[in-house]
Amino acid sequence: MRLTMYTDFSLRVLMYVGAKENSQLSTIQEISTAYGISKNHLMKVTYELGKHGYIETIRGRGGGIRLASIPSEINIGTVVRKTEDDFYLVECFNCASNRCVITPVCKLRNVLREALEAYFSVLDTYTLEDLLVNKEQLGAILFMK
Repeated sequence: MRLTMYTDFSLRVLMYVGAKENSQLSTIQEISTAYGISKNHLMKVTYELGKHGYIETIRGRGGGIRLASIPSEINIGTVVRKTEDDFYLVECFNCASNRCVITPVCKLRNVLREALEAYFSVLDTYTLEDLLVNKEQLGAILFMK
């Protein structure tokens, strides 16, 4: 299973704003600089994170973004589910476009579905708070640029 860059960037944005103290605001520009990621990509990511209720956007001069809830309420499995387009590990996972001739008797499909469920089972046990246990170390790397 490989995450898209979009999901990777989404998780990194959440970690960045979560590492800030006392709900301090962050700008897309500073996040872009810290990670070396395109500002345009981050604008799309932050827009979607806002739509999903993960971050709060404050417009205008002195504006920025911050977490909309406490890190312990942001489940990593849920974030991944909301930011990925699909989880079609193999063709037969997509009923609309499946043309695999062995689908009716294939055991691989069940094995891969079980693996995907295990993947999410692990992700579902973690929250953003778990990713921020080394908040000071993250801040030392991210906020010093």
